[in-house]
Parts: sequence; structure tokens; C-alpha cells
Amino acid sequence: MSAATVIALAPETSAGIVLPALITGAGKRAALRFLEFFTVNIRNKNTRKAYGRAAAAFLHWCEGQGIERLQDVQPVHVAAYIEQLAQEMSPPSVKQHLACIRMLFDWLVTGQVMPSNPAHAVRGPRHSVSKGSTPVLSSEEATALLKDMDVSTVVGLRDRALIAVMTYTFARVGAVVALNVEDYYPQKKRWWLRLREKNGKVNEMPCHHKLEAYLDEYIKAAAIADDRKGPLFRAAIRRTKKLAYHAMSRTDVWYMVRRRATDANIETAIGCHSFRATGITDYLTNGGRIEVAQRMAGHSNAKTTGLYDRRNDDISISEVEKVGI
Repeated sequence: MSAATVIALAPETSAGIVLPALITGAGKRAALRFLEFFTVNIRNKNTRKAYGRAAAAFLHWCEGQGIERLQDVQPVHVAAYIEQLAQEMSPPSVKQHLACIRMLFDWLVTGQVMPSNPAHAVRGPRHSVSKGSTPVLSSEEATALLKDMDVSTVVGLRDRALIAVMTYTFARVGAVVALNVEDYYPQKKRWWLRLREKNGKVNEMPCHHKLEAYLDEYIKAAAIADDRKGPLFRAAIRRTKKLAYHAMSRTDVWYMVRRRATDANIETAIGCHSFRATGITDYLTNGGRIEVAQRMAGHSNAKTTGLYDRRNDDISISEVEKVGI
């Protein structure tokens, strides 16, 4: 594809944004470099979308401040923008926006579009946590959710198997919905799952015996065992209780989780990531090692895994109840 063709397609980029006026005003080289930042430099589609929104928001803000040329963006402008965001967003969200701006201008500098990076010296808000904010279930709640789920239909069997995968393998929902039937395979007298996690990591996990039973029952009812290249977890056809050919989306799974939580009378506002935290916490509670949990979860370091460890939550609650007033 020629550069001219890419520029012609610019309003419909894979990042889901329209080229801001500051970029188009800087010429075709800047526009092409801007597009390459999302299409060449960023491989994860979720990061691409998030950074696309962040970059567009900042550049449109600059236009609103009367900045007419991309080269006129200065550190003080970036600092003012980050200060404004800090009044509207959580620190992690602000840090993500600043990271996007820094990376974008670094890319433009190395492409000789900008002389220097105006975001280089700008500091974001301080943010340090020792425990994640993802809502978790107790072991008893998670067990009841799986045990009491209505599995009289293939959709029910699918939902139980999918939630079990997230719980027993600590997998992210994106990796779960990307599973094909062939990614569930026998090895060493056990069945395994091949999960494709963030940053291109392939995580092969042996299945817990309960997970194996849930998957076998679902696959048999769905009659998909021979469709090895097809998606493992398939979307439902409206309210027919039948499955379509295409895979569930992450949004589909989120709505399913909320429905199942409501059916189980779970008041905690759980989401897909809750099962990752629930599984890690239960594993550690039962004597698991943090370094093994790190490998199972596909984390780069044990500190990240520690954010999912909620064993101290029960201790805190018991201590609060010691107040005898």
C-alpha cells in the first residue's frame, strides 16, 4: 500500500479515530507517522484503542487552546493538560494518558516530525498500591456460583466452563474468548489449555480436574469436538439457548458474568477480572507459592501478582469486629 493510499484512508484508522487537525496540518509525513504509531508500533488492539482515544483527546484539547501547529506544543501545555485530567480521572487513567502522549511524541521525534518531545519532562500523579481494586469472591461464593448454575442448556454449560477457565487458570478474559477448540488438548495423561495472553505470551496450563469435567461436558453438548479450528466459547443466538459459530466477545462475557452473579444473589459488583483475583487468592490461601502463581497468571513480576492476593481482607474484617462498642 502506498503512502498516498494510507493517507486517503486516514479518517478510518485501526485506532478508531479521525486524524486531528494538528496532525493533518503538519503534512503527509506527520500524518503517515501518526498512523504508523498505532498500526506498526502498537500490536495489542486494546492498547491501540485506548491510546487512540487518549492521543485524539490531547490533540483536540491543544486545538481548543489555540495551538495552530504541532511544533508549537510545549511542555507547559502537556503539564496543563495532565493537571486538568487529574481533576477528572483516577491517577492510573491519567498516567495512561501521559504514557500515550510521551510515546506518541517520541515516535514523532524519531520520525523527524518533531524536534523534541514536549512530554518528556512532565511528571504524572503519584500512585502506589499494595492491593488491587478488582472485586473478588470468597472461595465459598465462587464454589456456589459454579455448583448452582443452571446447566440445563448448552448455554449454561458454556457459561460454567468459561467462568471455570478464568478461575482455575487465572486467565484474562481476552485470552479465554480467543481460545479455539484445538487449544484444549491432551498431554501427559491430562488435558491442557493453550492461552494467548498479553504481549504475545503463550501460557500452557494443565486443567484442574473440575475444569476438565466442565469443559468436557460443554464440548460434548455443543458438539464442537471435531471443529478444531473453531472458537471454543461461542456466542448465543439471542434467546434461543443455541450457539452461533462465532466467538463470544469480551463484552458478551461481562454481561454473562453479571447475569450469573445476579442469579446467584451475589451482591459484589464482580466482573471478568474478578475470577482471576479470586483464583489467585484461593490458590495462595491453600499453600500455593507466589512465584508459581506469577507464572500461571503470566505476570512479568511477582509484585503484580501480589496485587491480586486478598488473603489479608479476611484478617482486616476480623480485626474490625474486635471493636466491642
